[in-house]
Amino acid sequence: MAKFTVVDHPLIQHKLTIIRDKNASTKVFREVTNEIAMLMAYEVTRDLPLEEVEIETPLAVTKQKQIAGKKMAIVPILRAGLGMVDGILSLVPAARVGHIGLYREHDTLEIVEYFAKLPLDIKDRQVFVVDPMLATGGSAISALKQLTEKYGVDKENITFVCLVAAPEGVKALQEAFPTVNIFTAALDECLNENSYILPGLGDAGDRIFGTK
Repeated sequence: MAKFTVVDHPLIQHKLTIIRDKNASTKVFREVTNEIAMLMAYEVTRDLPLEEVEIETPLAVTKQKQIAGKKMAIVPILRAGLGMVDGILSLVPAARVGHIGLYREHDTLEIVEYFAKLPLDIKDRQVFVVDPMLATGGSAISALKQLTEKYGVDKENITFVCLVAAPEGVKALQEAFPTVNIFTAALDECLNENSYILPGLGDAGDRIFGTK
């Protein structure tokens, strides 16, 4: 089983409380979501491989370390996942960004795919799939199936990153993709009868973009 990590740094928990508040404005929600994503990226990239290189400082020739291995790609699940991209890019600006568009049909809860645009070399990259919410796990599983089955991404090279997760979603994603690492800022209590996370933070897409 891959890692499941709750990134419980005090700054992340403080900022998560800010955006959980129903009175947080669209501006605050959008800005703080990006800040949390940036802070989480520090932990999410902790296990990236390093290699030794020789450089010359102003004083001496020295052997130091730099990131090795596969190049990175960030794939937000539209539309809410867009709210996490800039924060991660601030730490890994060379990463490519792809997009997968999915939505959950409110009555049937079925996942509908409507868009996909990815780097041509996506199968050769370390891929970070991002979405603020991991509720039922349906959208995450659908996105990962598309990446692995249609675009050839190795399951071992995918990491899923969210802000808030429900136990039901974590279980479903782990069962469908047991080798995919999952990072979240909070593991909440459960899903309600409408499959929304409790206590959650509401509809992340609507709150990021100021829509209903």
